Amino acid sequence: MSLTTLPTTVAQTKAPAAKHTFTLGDEAFLLDGKPFQMISGELHYPRIPREAWRARMKMAKAMGLNTIGTYVFWNVHEPQPGQYSFTGNNDITAFVKMAQEEGLWVIVRPSPYVCAEWEFGGYPYWLQKDKDLKVRSMDPKYLAAYGRYLKEVAKQLAPLQINHGGPVLMVQVENEYGFYSDDKNYLALNRKMFQDAGFDGLLYTCDPGEKVKEGHLEGLLPAVNGWDDPRKVKQLVRTYHGGKGPFYIAEWYPAWFDWWGTPHHTVPAEKYTPRLDSVLAAGISINMYMFHGGTTRGFMNGANYKGGDTKFEPQISSYDYDAPLDEAGNATPKFMAFRQVIEKHLPAGTKLPAVPAAKPSTRIPSITLTQTTSLASILPKAVVSAKPQTFEDLNQDYGFVLYRTTLAGGRKGVLQLKDLRDYAVVMVNGQRVAVLDRRKDESQTELTLPKGTVTLDILVENLGRLNFGPYLTQNRKGITEQVTFAGTEVTNWQHFRLPFDDISKIKASTAKVAAGSNAPVVRRGSFTLDKPADTYFDMSTWGKGVVWINGHNLGRYWEVGPQQTLYVPAEWLKKGQNEVAVLELLKPEQDKLAGLEKPILSVVKADGEARRTN
Repeated sequence: MSLTTLPTTVAQTKAPAAKHTFTLGDEAFLLDGKPFQMISGELHYPRIPREAWRARMKMAKAMGLNTIGTYVFWNVHEPQPGQYSFTGNNDITAFVKMAQEEGLWVIVRPSPYVCAEWEFGGYPYWLQKDKDLKVRSMDPKYLAAYGRYLKEVAKQLAPLQINHGGPVLMVQVENEYGFYSDDKNYLALNRKMFQDAGFDGLLYTCDPGEKVKEGHLEGLLPAVNGWDDPRKVKQLVRTYHGGKGPFYIAEWYPAWFDWWGTPHHTVPAEKYTPRLDSVLAAGISINMYMFHGGTTRGFMNGANYKGGDTKFEPQISSYDYDAPLDEAGNATPKFMAFRQVIEKHLPAGTKLPAVPAAKPSTRIPSITLTQTTSLASILPKAVVSAKPQTFEDLNQDYGFVLYRTTLAGGRKGVLQLKDLRDYAVVMVNGQRVAVLDRRKDESQTELTLPKGTVTLDILVENLGRLNFGPYLTQNRKGITEQVTFAGTEVTNWQHFRLPFDDISKIKASTAKVAAGSNAPVVRRGSFTLDKPADTYFDMSTWGKGVVWINGHNLGRYWEVGPQQTLYVPAEWLKKGQNEVAVLELLKPEQDKLAGLEKPILSVVKADGEARRTN
């Protein structure tokens, strides 16, 4: 199957883009009536600095892709009810238009559930404020919120569909719904909501091959995830699409993601090049998940939990994914191997662009973070209640909440946090006495309280709401049930909200950490650059926390690994002085920070000892 032309380039002119047609043939997609094979790769605009979007797209072209795919993330676009954000790194319209300028078609997936190893699968936290609300269902409250959001998304994207002169070939309805349920009435309503919002082009569903029966809606093209046997893919699609194609593998996985405390996932390119070759030779369209993962910055990582004896698995900040394009946007051996395969299937005489050179990287010399602010000194006004409140009760999305109360001392007992979500630093009179980790099913610790009235602080971190599985409706964070000590319920709580959504609000201090203190701190420092370049902060000697560079949240670090570095994009650095801040939960004495030229993504620390995983 030959590839047809790429979209009209509009970068240099203001003339209206040429309108095209994109339809379903019996065996192939038809672009302007001619067979068209999508060779696509997934990349997500919130995981890439906006300043780097175009460079990533040029890399896509250089590997031979003619299309890119992206989810649309509800929680970044509507962080609070009715407050919409489509600017900066959330400017999905600019992202899609830029792809058109770079000669790429686009598949958009505003499901609104995305999974994607993303906080709450893309749902905004505030849906959990109503304990009875059920996502992915016919719940009227859910549908009302979803419908309002979808109309806002359509304002951004519907005019960019191919039938309106834009680069958007198709729009996905729901997302792997077959994993979740099989309610065809719900799927039909989804389709109607998309159409009513203004998506009047081609719609499709996608599900893993074994779940197409449950997740497909009759009348829409069933895309297949996870399968790459051409015979099986074609047979499956024909079964659910009136004996016809075209055929589209919407998620093809040449790699995988990581979660804290477990080995880094890598898959050699040679395992997948023959499969890619056979799929393209069969004329099947394909979308690589991921072509480029980037970084899940801030507090936007998701988590997995399947119930029963399974463990809670929060994902790391790096979304390198062992993808063809690495976290910094550089070509990997997998990129070059896939490029060679794709070249074989291009029309005769077609030449791919040269592969752009790797971005320069630098090793920042070790700097001392001289300014220190204790967490206890920056607490906001307390919210008081008898029982502990969840993040959602407190109208807080991400970050941390400090729970404080007083106890009568001079006794020993077990402190139990019922249904902790997800990580707690327990402090008595300002000193850390224990940590509790949901990953390890830790919910209690024995305490010996000093005499007198004792202040009990419990700093709770949201490690990421579940993004997959049957527990999506049980995603509230914080202390979600109750606290007991020595068998008696503890009441009368002060709650201090610490979302860390703007590090500039945290005032710096030159005060020394009190001798012997082991409580969390914010450390600050600066370094000077003659010329900005990518670097990686080496966090391997630190404990657990979050890092900011020039106000940008780079993500979480945690000594358990496998991620031991944080990617610092050149686009967020500047010539001259650069400001860095670190929230450190476990090692307040640590004050040295250095850069590396390459990431460390494969070191897991067990019992304090590091071991490489690949």
